[in-house]
Amino acid sequence: MVVNPKYPVEIWGGLECTVNRVGEEYFDQLERNGHARRLDDLELFAQLGIKKIRYPVLWERVAPDGLENANWSWVDVRLERLRELGITPIVGLVHHGSGPRDTSLVDPEFPRKLAEFAYAVSERYPWVTHYTPINEPLTTARFSGMYGHWYPHGRDNLTFARALLVECQAIALSMQAIREVNPNAQLVQTEDLGKTYSTPRLLYQAGLENERRWLSFDLLCGYVTPLHPMWGYLRYCGISEAELEAACHNIYCPPDIMGINHYVTSERFLDEHLENYPAWTHGGNGWDKYADLDAVRVCAESLAGPYTLLQEVWERYRLPLAVTEVHVNCTREEQLRWLYEVWNAAQKLQDEGVDIRAITAWSLLGSYDWNSLVTRSVGYYESGVFDLRSPHPRSTMIAKLVRDLATGHQPNHPLLDTPGWWHRPERLLYPAVSCENSRGAEGQRRTLLYTLPYTLTPSPLVITGARGTLGQAFARLCEMRSITYHLLTRHEMDITNLKSVNAMLKELKPWAVVNAAGYVRVDDAEREPHICLKINTEGATILATACAQHNTALLTFSSDLVFNGAVTNPYVESDIVAPLNVYGCSKVLAEKLVLQAYPASLVIRTSAFFGPWDEYNFVTVALRELSAGNAFVAAEDGVVSPTYIPDLVNVSLDLLIDGESGLWHLANKSTSAQLTEGIAWAELAKLAAKQAGISVSNLITLPMREIGLPAKRPTYSVLGSDRGQLMPCLDHAISRYFNDRC
Repeated sequence: MVVNPKYPVEIWGGLECTVNRVGEEYFDQLERNGHARRLDDLELFAQLGIKKIRYPVLWERVAPDGLENANWSWVDVRLERLRELGITPIVGLVHHGSGPRDTSLVDPEFPRKLAEFAYAVSERYPWVTHYTPINEPLTTARFSGMYGHWYPHGRDNLTFARALLVECQAIALSMQAIREVNPNAQLVQTEDLGKTYSTPRLLYQAGLENERRWLSFDLLCGYVTPLHPMWGYLRYCGISEAELEAACHNIYCPPDIMGINHYVTSERFLDEHLENYPAWTHGGNGWDKYADLDAVRVCAESLAGPYTLLQEVWERYRLPLAVTEVHVNCTREEQLRWLYEVWNAAQKLQDEGVDIRAITAWSLLGSYDWNSLVTRSVGYYESGVFDLRSPHPRSTMIAKLVRDLATGHQPNHPLLDTPGWWHRPERLLYPAVSCENSRGAEGQRRTLLYTLPYTLTPSPLVITGARGTLGQAFARLCEMRSITYHLLTRHEMDITNLKSVNAMLKELKPWAVVNAAGYVRVDDAEREPHICLKINTEGATILATACAQHNTALLTFSSDLVFNGAVTNPYVESDIVAPLNVYGCSKVLAEKLVLQAYPASLVIRTSAFFGPWDEYNFVTVALRELSAGNAFVAAEDGVVSPTYIPDLVNVSLDLLIDGESGLWHLANKSTSAQLTEGIAWAELAKLAAKQAGISVSNLITLPMREIGLPAKRPTYSVLGSDRGQLMPCLDHAISRYFNDRC
């Protein structure tokens, strides 16, 4: 008979806190994400309803110059505040690091030194009950000792094996020291657990990696003896018999909770057919050369996934489990889907009698530069439960999902009714290869047992403006993001007719409406203002009124032309509007009336569209004319914020999913010195032409007043924001423009 475990599945939180060393430089996520300076973050975390949090008391930060010079002030304040908030800290001492400068992962004294620090931590905070002395020791040993990414930058088997043994000894000694102060202290040992598949030729390598993935846990549990499959491997790495026996004798320290960190890309596929894959995937083992790929991108069958991998851990160890990192770097709905899938896997396992304690919403504040494995600092940011690209950490829809799960409420967002990209056909970037030969029959059976709770007809997103550039872009990107949608023409739903709008909302029952319809001919609006106002103002207001009645979220768009250009600093959301033309007036009135009718509406001001999928935007026309040797006229003094349509649509969708409301400014930010506050139309043409390798000899630059446009424009309409800088930089957008047109 299956008996449910004593503990219900909880939601924990995790703070990306890596302090790793590359050469002589330390990279500190707490400085990058600002948590080092923000105590108020803890209040935000508490509002999520989490029970426990993986929290850093990192050796490199507290005592970089020795325990005698330790500075505990930062930790004192934050641990005490967590205690007041009722959140149990799972204290981490080393997170992908190698300790202060006087030691390293291959220093025989590393275990003793870390244990001394661990004792000092437990003595200062005797009430702390949960510890992770070293995060992911196997992963850290691979990255530091085998692949050379982090200090001490080893690239050989011996450095890897020594680093792993040193780390495991350090964990055991640290817990021994901690338990001298608090005998009941629990070890929550984390490790990234994946699985490796391969072609038949490389089954031997996949087999090695599938045994090696257990090595840190097996060492701590005392499983590694001369009869263990990895004993011979460690000897092959160069560890002497005496050294290995001594290490294994000193390591025994079974985890109280086995913390499993699993990512969509944790499962790998090895293939010797190098010609099928890009060069950056190529590697080898000294005998065979092969590509090492994300298995999700090439395996024809479904992967093991969280359910199967957690089941494997349980069957191997029969120790309490927790998923200690749940995060995916992707669009918002995919982040939601991944978290919910792991939660459902945990619930199913618990129903089957597995003692699984929690899943952990990882990267509460997001993370920096993990796309390069934190080997350089370039500012690549992945948002998490909170988004740091606003002046203060901004709660995303993931925060609501975490709160729902933590408080026992059933999540009901319709985007959860669609499988994540890792289950969909478009996940395959390369010719599909069967992985069944390296899965094993038991793995096949378990995968088939786990079915995800997807419905057949998720509530759609309604998009107006089917024939327009923006409406088409929303449809295209919703297709890519697997967001169910209906793209409507004016004939199907006339936004200037309340009866038509209500009928369609009643029929389709959308969770949100994107108003991409509108009168966009700025110059023509001067001679037919009544039509412009009817569509842009009256239509948007009717749509807002109907959405309010149906309790349906609304996203609609405004323009930089609501401003008159009298300033020379970027306009922010709170600046006074003063349009110069009919089109701008229609948008000003629309903003006011929409937010009056439905304050929960999201109104996005944007500017100067360009994109890869239509032939009539400024950049495309300029390049076409210049490449043909034709003259092209552009304003030399009209300074704007160019907006790449795919970026605009993706960020707008994320904000809509997050439940944001009110005015937001979205435009691609500039990075180079000459583009810090926008760019003139003529300079935009030159920038695009330069990247395309096209001559600008036929580019004619004139002041705006000499171009003779019927509608008056501001000479300066650059958009800044007080709410958040979410858009990528312009240089990068233009590069992607060329790639996306191919």
